[in-house]
Amino acid sequence: MEMQAKTSLQEAIAFFLIELADVRLASVHTVAAYRRDLHTFSAFCKPDTPLNNITRLQVQDWLVASHSSGLAASTLARRLSAVTSFFDASVQADLCNNNIASGIRPPKQAKRLPRNLPAEQTAALMQSTDSQNDVRDLALLAVMYGCGLRVSETVALNVQDIDLQQHELRVLGKGRKERIVPLPVGAAEYVQSYLHEQAAINTDADRPVFLNKYQRRLSARSVQRMLKTRALLSGADVSVTPHRLRHSFATHLLAGGVDLRAIQDLLGHASLSTTERYTHLEISKLTEIYDQTHPRAKKQH
Repeated sequence: MEMQAKTSLQEAIAFFLIELADVRLASVHTVAAYRRDLHTFSAFCKPDTPLNNITRLQVQDWLVASHSSGLAASTLARRLSAVTSFFDASVQADLCNNNIASGIRPPKQAKRLPRNLPAEQTAALMQSTDSQNDVRDLALLAVMYGCGLRVSETVALNVQDIDLQQHELRVLGKGRKERIVPLPVGAAEYVQSYLHEQAAINTDADRPVFLNKYQRRLSARSVQRMLKTRALLSGADVSVTPHRLRHSFATHLLAGGVDLRAIQDLLGHASLSTTERYTHLEISKLTEIYDQTHPRAKKQH
């Protein structure tokens, strides 16, 4: 107990950082990040304060002050993690009585949505290339963007899931929930061309739709690489991702006046609140459409 009473915050932090590097074998980057955060905390509480005199309220006040200085939620969460780990180690080393930071909730981090891909960018991706897989890739892009599918849902499609007569796809989404989505005419034409090409190799109706060069199911990672390659070849935005295509599908429908609940069904979202997040980036566009087309948008004279 005498050691506890004499150990200052600064001394305990120094002890923890040595243990972090030499015993826990943390990376240089991790040790440097913890050092920065803990030294900031020490300066806020005063370094020579006995460790056992530091209170939970001081930790909370430090986080509030950090937030007020404009730090991001992710940075605040990292700072809290550093302090929590420090006090946890200090309790184990018998330098303090309890972890006063335990149970303090980190600030909620804002959910980031991918940027919308302009229509001309998707058109650029759909340009023909000299790739030997061009027919497959065009069909895949047409399905993924035209139907708003997740990349995992796209590569999981089997031939029997496609109804070219009815222009429909049977999709197995999250939680193994099945949904039927419409297949646009243009996308159906790309798919038909690809399936016709594949029929010469394999006629099994239960086979995967999108195959790699070994005639096995294409992986999500391969789709991501293909997108990057096509973007480079076509001059499209190289930051394009499968999820960005899905997001663009939703926002383009929304801007075109499609009902939000219909978009929810197409995307396979369990909750409408998930779909509503897509509206935040399009509200200015919706206002513009309203001003141009709605009969009551213009002032009455």
